[in-house]
Amino acid sequence: MKRLLKYFAIPVFGSFVLVMVLLFSSCGETDKTEEEIDKVAIDLRISRFDQEFAKATANDIPKLKAEYPYLFPEQFPDSVWAAKLTDTLQVELSNEVAKTFGNFEQESKDLESLFKHIEYYFPETETPHVVTLTSDVSYDSRVILADSLLLIGLDNYLGEDHHFYEGIQRYIAASLDKKFLTSDVASAFSKKVLAYPRNRTLLSRMVYYGKELYLKDKLIPLATDAQKIGYSEKEMEWAKANEEQMWKYFVERELLYSTDTELDRKFLDPAPFTKFGLELDNESPPRLGRYMGWQIVRAFMEKTDTDVKQMLNLPADEILKESNYKPKR
Repeated sequence: MKRLLKYFAIPVFGSFVLVMVLLFSSCGETDKTEEEIDKVAIDLRISRFDQEFAKATANDIPKLKAEYPYLFPEQFPDSVWAAKLTDTLQVELSNEVAKTFGNFEQESKDLESLFKHIEYYFPETETPHVVTLTSDVSYDSRVILADSLLLIGLDNYLGEDHHFYEGIQRYIAASLDKKFLTSDVASAFSKKVLAYPRNRTLLSRMVYYGKELYLKDKLIPLATDAQKIGYSEKEMEWAKANEEQMWKYFVERELLYSTDTELDRKFLDPAPFTKFGLELDNESPPRLGRYMGWQIVRAFMEKTDTDVKQMLNLPADEILKESNYKPKR
């Protein structure tokens, strides 16, 4: 044993030094990039319509309509909006949003950082006017991003155990937390720059979502991996611990190039858990196909010198091949 240690001491030390050099080199490049991004100038305007409406009287309706015409459909008379001002549910929504978000200071900083990163990587993109509101818990449209306007329904981020969400399925309510707000905005942006694949294979769709999540690595680098994908920390740990076994499952069952659309429901779509058809299903996080696609794209970007924009347009099979993806043991 001593002899083996003697022979392997130098290579192991050499490998250690190489790893440390690469690590510090990578950190240096990351720090430099973040310094450059921090200097990026953007004009981010955030309007708290939710607060303005909560404080308004019937006499303020015409002014609000003039400033936010897109929030007041023409088919509804002013009397409808005046009645809504004193509606019990509306008042409670406004109060609960105020309790959860306060002055919106941290969220404003997070959104500013996000749009600075977007400006850095996608300089042709216009920074939108951000408008916060209440939406009667319309969680399917909690974030709406147009070219120059971003609407955020803050009543969709009050925390999974909030009593407003009692009738909502638990796996959906789990996503209704303010820690996911900036990540949801990043997702909305990714759909602007990332085309859904025409290729019908499961791999193409896994990598599509992997690209979206890799964009979040770049756009919201301070967010945790769990926040990026919408997991709890426990779910994130499960995914990492079972990555190798999941990959074997996809490969051995030849699922990657299958065009069976039922696989989307099992591995990609929002659900209580991922449907492997095994006893451990109830323990698994949902959307694990997206997680696997993310790891493939990460491996590809680590191995190649590919620009982020260029990567977005590459086919999934090329990314998989060049990634030489091997799950961590």
